[in-house]
Amino acid sequence: MLKITGYSDRVSARPGEKIKFMVNCELDSYRADIVKLICGDSSPNGPKYKEKLIRTPVNKRYKGRAQRIYAGSYAIVKSNPSLERLKNFTVQAKVWPTTPERGQQVILGKWSPRNQSGFALVVAEDGSLGLMLGSGRGKTETVSLGKAMLSRHWYMVAASWDAAKREVRLYQEPLHNYFGVKHGGSVVKKVKIAKVATNKSPFTMAALFSSKSGERTICSSFYNGKIDSPRVCDRVLSPAEIESLKGNAIPSALASSVLAAWDFSRDITSIKISDISSRQMDGEIVNLPARGMKGANWTGVEMSWRHAAEEYGAIHFHDDDLYDAGWEVDFELTVPKGLKSGIYAARLRAGDAEEYIPFAVRPERGKEARIAFILPTIHYMAYANEHLAFNGPIAEILTGQVSVLHDTHMFLNKHREYGASLYDTHSDGSGVCYSSRLRPILNMRPKYQTQWSCFGEKDTNLREFNLDLYFIDWMERFGFDYDVVTDEDIHYEGISALEPHNVIITGSHPEYYSKQMRDAVFDFTHQGGRLMYLGGNGFYWRVALHQEIPGVIEVRRCEAAIKTWGADTGEYYHSFTGEHGGLWRHQGETEPQRLAGVGFTSEGFDISSYYRQTNDARNPRVAFMFKGISNDELIGDFGFHGGGAAGNELDRADLALGTPPHALVVATSENHTDLYMVVNEEILVNFPGGTSGPNNPLVRADMVFFETPNGGAVFSTGSIAYGASLPWNDYNNNVAKLTTNVLRRFANPKPF
Repeated sequence: MLKITGYSDRVSARPGEKIKFMVNCELDSYRADIVKLICGDSSPNGPKYKEKLIRTPVNKRYKGRAQRIYAGSYAIVKSNPSLERLKNFTVQAKVWPTTPERGQQVILGKWSPRNQSGFALVVAEDGSLGLMLGSGRGKTETVSLGKAMLSRHWYMVAASWDAAKREVRLYQEPLHNYFGVKHGGSVVKKVKIAKVATNKSPFTMAALFSSKSGERTICSSFYNGKIDSPRVCDRVLSPAEIESLKGNAIPSALASSVLAAWDFSRDITSIKISDISSRQMDGEIVNLPARGMKGANWTGVEMSWRHAAEEYGAIHFHDDDLYDAGWEVDFELTVPKGLKSGIYAARLRAGDAEEYIPFAVRPERGKEARIAFILPTIHYMAYANEHLAFNGPIAEILTGQVSVLHDTHMFLNKHREYGASLYDTHSDGSGVCYSSRLRPILNMRPKYQTQWSCFGEKDTNLREFNLDLYFIDWMERFGFDYDVVTDEDIHYEGISALEPHNVIITGSHPEYYSKQMRDAVFDFTHQGGRLMYLGGNGFYWRVALHQEIPGVIEVRRCEAAIKTWGADTGEYYHSFTGEHGGLWRHQGETEPQRLAGVGFTSEGFDISSYYRQTNDARNPRVAFMFKGISNDELIGDFGFHGGGAAGNELDRADLALGTPPHALVVATSENHTDLYMVVNEEILVNFPGGTSGPNNPLVRADMVFFETPNGGAVFSTGSIAYGASLPWNDYNNNVAKLTTNVLRRFANPKPF
């Protein structure tokens, strides 16, 4: 298992800027070195692994220390004098529990573990509503209603404490009743505890305060599910008064008794939670529970929280949410002046253990190269630490391959606190819609192997980051002067991040794009820039980036699409921005074909195929592309990913979906296997045998070229496997030749 892991606070920096590195090491010490990454394939049958040592002041040995990740989301409010002097109280909320059978989970509470003082409204051990009380002298008592709540059903829950009578009242009101199902009620119970002691601990929601560790708050007893409209009052309320507090407003008759009333329908794009009472006890969420969620009062009339925010007053908390691992800094690199733009990493070694923390070095301003490689860090975030090898029940059926588990897969399965990918589900079964880079991303590493077995003795079994490093190795091999820019840079800087360059090159799988990124690339190509899209399944999902905190993306998997989970109806809009989620294909005139000429059409994970040249390949407009390549040559009937250049995930040209009418389809793939299926969004009526490779003309990759306004151009290959054919036979092949021809012409400022 892995003995050393780490991450950085940023994924790109220019010379003179700083990057902080956080490291967890189970051994006494480790050695850190900065290296330039050139080829990440360390398999015995692939091209030679290549890295270059960079001498910097941080290259030295460091003391090892364990750093822990505390996963689980909650909301926190600083302690307030009005909460610290409570004698009697009522707490209430609307809840939608998703795992009520899993034992005690805290809904709301003000608790001090040091002396066991305070109170907490909980889902009790029996799955029903409970109230936990602490005397401050180590004595605690929990009373419960005794009727388990149903999973994924809304309840109005409340509990009150009458100090004089030493009496607890519990209310568990289902918002939907079912004939013969008894899952609600109320109860009044006397307790043995003499008093409920107050404390100065913070008020928490969806978790119980445990301790402080430096700047971090550590909690326990995490709640899974939604919470809507939490309230705290300084006296025992009657059932009628509790009912009157269910809405989004505070009745004037109760204004003096309400200490706090949080409205989660406000500040949905923020980490802030707002108290609408006069005491203004605002707080914040930790580890990014899901916002923009349907509340208990959702009617279905509006599907966007922007149009009916009052019906989206719920936050969905999970016991495995993670935003920032929160580790302390171990060392800090100031990027050396004059360091060439490229992909670098902090290489960490401790005994036999090894870890890499990749980052991009951007060019110094005013010294940009004509060529820029777009490192798809947002895509890496989407796949970060995915658990498909363990959690994907049909993975082997889809791929026709046996999963081969490596140390990283085993480590991530055991250490779920390292967070999940956008392809995973939470422990309560809901989809993971947020993913962060502020944690170790263990599958964004050189030398990383996927879980699939290899077809053919030279298949290197690589995806994502190491496939993208093939493009770096290719440009280094042919002496191209290039820069590296991340897609996160493009999101924040727009077209200004691209304008210094003549041509931009994508990685093998630039699947996740925000509106800012898409618009920047589109505008770049229409202002005379050139785009080389050298992958497949690109520009597919629309994502949003948080507007207050860095390094996190959001996806809402909705409508017809290839997806591992689906968003609930009414939760299709991003909480970070309010934009509609889903596929770019469903967002008006923003289809991938309009941007790149091709769009996602099929996927298969067994054997890759090749391209056959078409009549368009003889068009004089693309004569530069085929220099040194004969008319009858198959393009890419070889490669390190499935044995061919056309494979894994494929894109096709389609005039109806926006491919420019003057585009040339210069080559198209053929002869794909039965495991290649047409994507869901193409299927209106499913029928036997109609969606697989040999039977459907939509199963293909198209190689496309077209000119854009102001002398620009686009070249697209429509295949994830394409880049893995570049280094075949030490780059002496027709894929490398064709791609090099295109890059040389695209880097030439002469207008098309």
